Amino acid sequence: MTGINPLIRLEETGSTNAWAKAHLDAFGPVGAVYTTSQTAGRGRRGHSWTNAAGQALYYTAVLQLPLADPAALPLYASLAVAGALRDRYGARCQIKWPNDLLLNGKKIVGILCESVCAPTPGGPRAVLCGIGINLAQPAEYFAAAGLPHATSLALEGLPVDPAADADALARTLTDFAFDRDLYAFEREGFGAVRPAYRAACVNLGRRVQYDGGCGVAVDVDEQGRLVVQEEGGGAVRVFTGEVHVTGIYGAL
Repeated sequence: MTGINPLIRLEETGSTNAWAKAHLDAFGPVGAVYTTSQTAGRGRRGHSWTNAAGQALYYTAVLQLPLADPAALPLYASLAVAGALRDRYGARCQIKWPNDLLLNGKKIVGILCESVCAPTPGGPRAVLCGIGINLAQPAEYFAAAGLPHATSLALEGLPVDPAADADALARTLTDFAFDRDLYAFEREGFGAVRPAYRAACVNLGRRVQYDGGCGVAVDVDEQGRLVVQEEGGGAVRVFTGEVHVTGIYGAL
């Protein structure tokens, strides 16, 4: 472990989130664990998991500090990872609200955050931010996994060295995205990063469908909620549930 914060590399694990949860005492206010082989991960909403050993980064940031707006951490994380990919590869990613990262219209990053009890009485609850970055999986991997709208950096023509890039991205995320660059979000919540998030959000200006209605996404508010102008009605603020966006992932 080197650098500003504890960063633990595992050759293989079932889930970096589960490992972090069982070893919270290995971390300080900020730390992380990562691997390139995760055998029992899980996606959002119970989606199935297929390991891509040596071809992806599976990473969990461990935050044991008081966040002003922990519910908006997935939105912050998507923006932070987009910045790391831009800096390393020149990749221009977009965000499908709330936290899917897209490259050329296909999913390149998945993010899953969860809160766990404080390891010490009276301390801040720990928040785990699990991040999967598709580095070098071939098209056959996504076809076999039933993921027609996913891609990897290599498939998009970017030069990738999976082992070296996993190490470098993990360190960058730990020392910058979830430490130095987190300071404003930690104190002020989503409002601190809202302009940058809005600029990257692919939903805005498009027709969307959400649980209970549809309309045009017109904004993301100070709490990170998607503001949808309903057809023939008023504005609705959406914070949970699946949102389908016209032109993204095959949605009409």
